[in-house]
Amino acid sequence: MPLPTTRTVAYGDIVLITGKDRRTFIRTVGEGKRFECHLGYINYDDIVGVPYGEQVATQMGHKLFILPPNTDDIVSHLQREGQIIFPKDLGYITLKLGIRPGVRVLEAGTGSGALTLTLALLVGESGHVYTYERRQKMQERAITNIRRLGLLDRVTFHQRDIERGFDERDVNALFLDVREPWDYLPQAREALAGGGFFGAIVPTINQVIELTEALYNGPWYFLEIEELIRRTYKTIPARIRPDDQMIGHTGFLVFARAVAREDRSDPDTAAGDEPDDASDDAS
Repeated sequence: MPLPTTRTVAYGDIVLITGKDRRTFIRTVGEGKRFECHLGYINYDDIVGVPYGEQVATQMGHKLFILPPNTDDIVSHLQREGQIIFPKDLGYITLKLGIRPGVRVLEAGTGSGALTLTLALLVGESGHVYTYERRQKMQERAITNIRRLGLLDRVTFHQRDIERGFDERDVNALFLDVREPWDYLPQAREALAGGGFFGAIVPTINQVIELTEALYNGPWYFLEIEELIRRTYKTIPARIRPDDQMIGHTGFLVFARAVAREDRSDPDTAAGDEPDDASDDAS
């Protein structure tokens, strides 16, 4: 994997380069090549063997830090065809889906591959990611992004509409990033193992209501609806305060567990679904 694991820069590493203005660049260190930006250029040959965290001067005398990137950095710099799932949501999604080494996980709505690469990093060499996208251009972009990180062997790409269902069965987790996820819940349940983790992201309350009703009346349990708000601060010590602008909304996250319940009206399966303090809430 080209993400750095050593203390010094090596050929093939993906590195984060930044200068005094804090503009960041993600680049792959290539032999005989160089990095160029508004502050000048540096030859990659000159930084191989340099410890991470050191500064390297451009031909113009400007000093640049060479740092190992994290997943947030990689996702933020992805080549994209459309909107991606934001890093603030990505980490929480993987936590709620129980993603860990060895897990098999399905994704529908690959997009530019932000969630795909995050999942691929976390499932390790013993796990696998299966992702479905009906748009060829989107899938090609995602493949390029995953290839850049050397993770293609952990991902199987399908180009088709998930209305026809999924090829895989008994997967540990499944996530939908599609416009009408409620239309594909039967296909999702068929692919998930019993007790498996389900998740979806939708941008509007209307979609949340539609999806919630479908989950509530189907073979699902532990329904949760959440929205994550992230607020950043200026980091100048003399005047630390919130940033002037923030992203107010990205999407609503909906989670559930796959269970063997076919009839919501069955008192044996419905009992105990509602919390004591809110009898009209979903389970």
